Amino acid sequence: MFDNLSDRLGNVFDRLKGRGALSESDVREAMREIRIALLEADVALPVVRRFIDAVTEKAIGQDVLKSVTPGQQVVKIVDDELVDMLGGTEVEGLNFAAKPPVVIMMVGLQGSGKTTTTAKLGKLIRQKHGKKALMASLDVNRPAAQEQLKVLGEQVEVATLPIIEGQQPVDIARRAMESAKLQAADVLLLDTAGRLHVDEALMAEMKAIAGVSTPTEVLLVVDSLTGQDAVNVAQSFTGEVPLTGVVLTRMDGDARGGAALSMRYVTGKPIKFAGTGEKLDAIEAFDPRRVAGRILGMGDVVSLVEKAAESIKQDEAEALAKKMAQGQFDLDDLRMQLKQMQNMGGLGMLAGMLPGMKKAKAAMAASTMDDRVLLHMDAIIGSMTPKERTKPALLNAKRKKRVAAGSGTDVQTVNKVLKMHQEMGRAMKQIKKMGGMKGLGALFGGGGMGAAMPGLGGPGSGAGGLPGMGGGKGPGVDPSTLPSDLQNLLKKK
Repeated sequence: MFDNLSDRLGNVFDRLKGRGALSESDVREAMREIRIALLEADVALPVVRRFIDAVTEKAIGQDVLKSVTPGQQVVKIVDDELVDMLGGTEVEGLNFAAKPPVVIMMVGLQGSGKTTTTAKLGKLIRQKHGKKALMASLDVNRPAAQEQLKVLGEQVEVATLPIIEGQQPVDIARRAMESAKLQAADVLLLDTAGRLHVDEALMAEMKAIAGVSTPTEVLLVVDSLTGQDAVNVAQSFTGEVPLTGVVLTRMDGDARGGAALSMRYVTGKPIKFAGTGEKLDAIEAFDPRRVAGRILGMGDVVSLVEKAAESIKQDEAEALAKKMAQGQFDLDDLRMQLKQMQNMGGLGMLAGMLPGMKKAKAAMAASTMDDRVLLHMDAIIGSMTPKERTKPALLNAKRKKRVAAGSGTDVQTVNKVLKMHQEMGRAMKQIKKMGGMKGLGALFGGGGMGAAMPGLGGPGSGAGGLPGMGGGKGPGVDPSTLPSDLQNLLKKK
């Protein structure tokens, strides 16, 4: 979503960091470019003014201009102000501190994604918070809106209120409250009707429903692709309904990002969740610090690790850990790793989350390299016999030709996969020499994701792996930020 803004800011920072010393005029020139970049990203003008004034005031201080690394200091100031613009360091979750059923009321315009978001939240509440939820559709205007929520409820395994034809929204809300109490539901999600634009009838209906259900949370769902219009809608709702937070949908789209950057300032309410795709698990808590890191090209290793924890099966991880401890790694293991990469969102998603990988991601796009590479590699390994996957040394020239023909590739591509496997196998032996998983823990704590993924080196890196994926050391990962399961795994000898 923030690609254009990220590229523009990256160019500004590259120039600043390339200079040994900075003058006040250098900083002001950089601020002018950042102002233009933010305005082009459709950020609201008052937000841009406040942001630029705050950054400029801090950046032209003597402590910055006379420091050893003034460029890095300016980047740090921009990062801090960006986090503040997005809502500060706190991650605002759902408020369950009320007598059950806790009512969460979803409001917004038609087409913003309220119904799908309601189902996503229902699934999130059930799986991550372990609470019993009930969903009710109050949308009697849009054809089949209630049926849509019922179908989604079945998919996410969350109960929905039975449909009674002809019943009005306020009556449905009353019935939903009674049903939630009878079913001992912890949370009641009310999916209200939207309109094509904000009008008095819509606002009157919202107020009537809120009066009947006394919601703990009133979440405004806005489509981030609508840009500045999303901010205008948020302003309209803020004046009429007691909002407690915002949910931004389609954060995976190609919008310029202005809505996300302006929303907190305009509404005064936190952005609580971001929809990141069409799937019903594609929703995540909005973390200002992580989003700022992505915008500034600093990566988001914590989100990457969390995604890995969700995608990787525990038994497979433990089996691989045992093999790693013994310095063993065959092509079946490589194939399992490739499938896990696909489950985590593919190469583009992973590259976007790793620090310093912005240019590598762009190189992948320029070379028309996409996630089909993973499919081709999987096909190559799938064309081998079980014996060949266990002992790759058996693959002579004749066998390689057979594998290439069976996978629809060529011998050169087969050789690349084998080279990648060799490099990863060497890494596993190195881990064994370093003291097994405890040694890998030291690697995480002191120095680099690049070394941990040798098979993803580019041409000239000696890795012979996937093209476009740069090598080199990235920033260290603080072990305390990792999920507890992974921390425990790294502590094992």
